[in-house]
Amino acid sequence: MGSVKAMEWQGPEWELSQSDFEYVSDLARAKFGLDLSDAKRSLIYSRLAKRMKALEYTEFSQYLTRLNGPDAKIEMGELLSVLTTNITHFFREEHHFHTLETKVLPQLIEAARAGGRVRLWSAGCSSGQEPFSMAMVVLNMFPDVAKYDFKILATDIDPVVVQSGMRATYSKSELDGLPKELRDKFMKQEPGLKKGLRVTQNVQDLVTFRILNLIEPLPMHGPFDAVFCRNVTIYFDKATQANVWDQICKVMRSGAYLFIGHSERISGPATRSMKKEGFTTLRKE
Repeated sequence: MGSVKAMEWQGPEWELSQSDFEYVSDLARAKFGLDLSDAKRSLIYSRLAKRMKALEYTEFSQYLTRLNGPDAKIEMGELLSVLTTNITHFFREEHHFHTLETKVLPQLIEAARAGGRVRLWSAGCSSGQEPFSMAMVVLNMFPDVAKYDFKILATDIDPVVVQSGMRATYSKSELDGLPKELRDKFMKQEPGLKKGLRVTQNVQDLVTFRILNLIEPLPMHGPFDAVFCRNVTIYFDKATQANVWDQICKVMRSGAYLFIGHSERISGPATRSMKKEGFTTLRKE
């Protein structure tokens, strides 16, 4: 199929041919499980344009060469960052954290105090606001949690946002959604940090960040007592979604809670063992 004239952007014009689009689409599916249909072509073009401009490329062939050259591994990470939208903020979907506080944590805290092992997982943690929100709820209810075997795993496929989460530093605009009480308690200004605030060390100590691709076999076995996997599978095709939910379900403890996004639905084998507790909250039987 011949070239199709692409949208113009500020800077040199370039074209994204059908064959080039299909190459990127196939690559994104194979490496990341992303489902980039032809209907998303204009969106993908606009996102790739930002990367093309940053690299000062005028021909898409230059970018394809980079994707297959010595910098391929680094560029694949950059490609993932531009293709996916990392929209997040503290306490996004507040009702999930209310459920965590009122229904999930009381029994988990009791189990931890009795010597049990407790694990929570933020699957698709982006730049860290979700797992840190979870940790703040835990610490607010369980101040001496550090004495017990209680941890939060935070994972994302994008190494750029994982590194951001590990820095645990946020501008004031990124603190939207964080209640003032928790902000005063768990965020602090540090010497040399002119803009923004850093998450307190006790919150950071509760969270472990790792890079993880959910479409690959999971390297951990759990069991997890609660999993936040919100707005992650929306990028996948149906078969990949079913596989991801199945893998997550297998590493959840019986009775564990799963929190998903509003536009997501559990599918595949996981539906046999997951019971709805709410529109976007499920529990493993």
